[in-house]
Amino acid sequence: MESQYKAAAIEQKWQQDWVKQELNKTLENSDKPKFYALSMFPYPSGNLHMGHVRNYVITDVIARLKRLQGYRVLHPMGWDAFGLPAENAAIDRGIPPAEWTYKNIAQMKQQLQTLGLSIDWDVEIITCSPDYYKWTQWLFLQFYQAGLAYQKEAAVNWDPIDQTVLANEQVDSEGYSWRSGAKVERRQLRQWFFKITNYAEELLKDLDKLPGWPERVKLMQENWIGKSVGAHLEFPIKGSQEKIAVFTTRPDTVYGVTYVVLAPEHPLTPKITTEEQKIAVDLFIKTVANESEIERTAEDKPKRGVLTGGIAINPFNNQEIPILIADYVLYGYGTGAVMGVPGHDIRDFEFAIQKKLPIKVVIIPENSKDTNLTLTEAYTEPGIMVNSGNFNKMQSTEAKIAIVKYAEKEGYGKAKIQYRLRDWLISRQRYWGCPIPVVHCSSCGTVAVPDEALPVKLPENIKFTGRGASPLARLEGWINVTCPSCGEPAKRETDTMDTFIDSSWYYLRYTDANNKDEVFNLEKANDWMAIDQYVGGIEHAILHLLYSRFFTKVLRDRGLINVDEPFNCLLTQGMVQAITYKNPHTGKYIPSNQVNSEDPKDPSTGDKLEVFYEKMSKSKYNGVDPEKVIEKYGIDTARMFILFKAPPEKDLEWNDADVEGQFRFLNRVWRLVANYVNNKSNNKSKKVKKTNELIKVEKDLRRAIHTAIKEISEDLKGDYQFNTAVSELMKLSNALNEGKCLDSEVYQEGIETLLLLLAPFAPHITEELWHNLGHKNSIHLASWPKLDPDALIVDEITLVIQVMGKTRGTIQVSATATKDELKKLAYKSEIAQHYLDGKEVKKIIVVPGKLVNFVVVQ
Repeated sequence: MESQYKAAAIEQKWQQDWVKQELNKTLENSDKPKFYALSMFPYPSGNLHMGHVRNYVITDVIARLKRLQGYRVLHPMGWDAFGLPAENAAIDRGIPPAEWTYKNIAQMKQQLQTLGLSIDWDVEIITCSPDYYKWTQWLFLQFYQAGLAYQKEAAVNWDPIDQTVLANEQVDSEGYSWRSGAKVERRQLRQWFFKITNYAEELLKDLDKLPGWPERVKLMQENWIGKSVGAHLEFPIKGSQEKIAVFTTRPDTVYGVTYVVLAPEHPLTPKITTEEQKIAVDLFIKTVANESEIERTAEDKPKRGVLTGGIAINPFNNQEIPILIADYVLYGYGTGAVMGVPGHDIRDFEFAIQKKLPIKVVIIPENSKDTNLTLTEAYTEPGIMVNSGNFNKMQSTEAKIAIVKYAEKEGYGKAKIQYRLRDWLISRQRYWGCPIPVVHCSSCGTVAVPDEALPVKLPENIKFTGRGASPLARLEGWINVTCPSCGEPAKRETDTMDTFIDSSWYYLRYTDANNKDEVFNLEKANDWMAIDQYVGGIEHAILHLLYSRFFTKVLRDRGLINVDEPFNCLLTQGMVQAITYKNPHTGKYIPSNQVNSEDPKDPSTGDKLEVFYEKMSKSKYNGVDPEKVIEKYGIDTARMFILFKAPPEKDLEWNDADVEGQFRFLNRVWRLVANYVNNKSNNKSKKVKKTNELIKVEKDLRRAIHTAIKEISEDLKGDYQFNTAVSELMKLSNALNEGKCLDSEVYQEGIETLLLLLAPFAPHITEELWHNLGHKNSIHLASWPKLDPDALIVDEITLVIQVMGKTRGTIQVSATATKDELKKLAYKSEIAQHYLDGKEVKKIIVVPGKLVNFVVVQ
């Protein structure tokens, strides 16, 4: 066997061999238990970065481990291929989005294949392929038939120069278009929504069914759904039959309402605005109309508003209160109106001070006597009710319930649960997305495209300018069709779907990716679902995961699958960071290859640079090209570093010295096996010693072997602590290096166990070494080592001999020896006899399992 480890040749050899063997093909209809391991699929940007590598290597280790443990594994890959970058490429470079996308897919797939991932490429999916988006359209129609897809007016970002709708990503932090530089306006447009709010309570409640998810992700989803228990209250408008509806979680403060605020776009605003206030109101509405929701609700911005001149009546005390409009109230959230309680709400207090509105106290601390406190800040804690009619002197927590009951009795309102979650806006006014499969007929209204006419394909040969309406909206030949219902002229929907829809069901398609007749086979989907381990970034903690959960529940209710949740266990891997250099004076990042790491200075200005770890990024010049690392060290080394450097959920700090360390470790493993194989070849006549004749060195080695099996098996359960598992592999390697029993069956067991335990981490080198040991079949078709608990039992211990507290030596004794036996063995030892010669022993101190100390007369 060769003494030198040649990573590149070995990795290329086995990757080609695995393809020939179809080693990664998914087993169907096997009597083995199933395991579905999935990484979040990538957007085909054109190049893999280290974040990709970390994600896919983590999932690959899990998939390989589960195969060794006797599971049939589904480990697929695909491409989240629709989206804005391809359209931008079409505008900037004149390349059709499909051409740009498929070119990037080919490049990234080739890069992925060099990572030695055990992916079944036979079930690859591409979301921009008509074979895939046909079924995305079919699923849209399932939502439509269930009453979960509808259209309504909603605000969009409008570029007044280019006369086009912009995605949020195309608007900078100051509210300007990234392309034209125009100040972006907000316009109302008729758009498609999914009724995710119908599932708000189930989405919240079923978080309890996900013990395999990180608590922080569940908390993020819980906060996004935002369940609030409170009351729906109505304030009559003076001189009108209309009422202003509000939702509040603090009905106990209703007697302290001193004003009501409407959203500027609320339909009641023009109705209640007086002639005296019309100019001010119209000007304010125009100003706010061009601001995003984020700008309007930002915590660090002063709240703005104007009086409308309208007056509402607080039905609880019949007091007249002014009606204002303000930027912080959004019509699309809740009722589009709020009641102002400045005495007991921080925001309302600041707004009332600014607008010189009255502040009324209706709750005071329990130990307070003053019912008319002068507040310097809002009092938001529970307390005693005051200035609240029949509810005075009640505990405010009790008054909440009592006031809601009173409101229901008097017709002022009712108890209500509200959610922060809003319906999902799925319309996009862009070309490179899945077309929405409906037509608009003047006679029939909105009509679904029949199933047999799917997919509604994207037209080709489109000109992209970045100006004007969506390219689809300008194609008369594509837009004008016949109504499927009445046969009269109709027009296609020109909006495409949010790309989150493509990624909300892709994991289901993998279970039956080549099915041309149905979205997926029910039996196959139910066999593989739910996903046993899902791996991806924390940035997807809310939207992607929430939308996927919503999709799964809708498809379950449509009878397409039988699971409630798509992902049993979720691992959110940390970012990959690298040393970053930044000039603190100019704010510019400096490429590392231009910096002396021992004295980091800006080569242009001479300024001393800030040095810190930050997420790898092109803009920060701190990226590490995976291809260069693989070229220098091999993919197994890169995998080992990624897995060893940090726990998977923590950020990983890239360090070349640590990469070298893993390369050295794999070289040690290579030499270890080479030494064993060559020793075996040179001593063919020697018989391998049997395990029932174990001497101490063999017992110690076997204990190390089975300790490694135990510890690594535990590290690879649940939260997957790969870094500590690699540490245990190093310990076993060291034990084998120190083992002086190469001809023993125990040593052979140790060598094979080391390779089997290492195989999921470093699949290529272990495959090569496995075959060098004489095995004919792949190591990845072998079985995970079984623990022998008896091997862990220590039958001998090292006993320290001390005289007057000073260690004089050690002896080997039975692990089960009693105190008296330890005394006798220690006393009879050569060590004790030597140091106790001619001395009187005054006392013998025994610490079982550790030491015997002789105290002598001085």
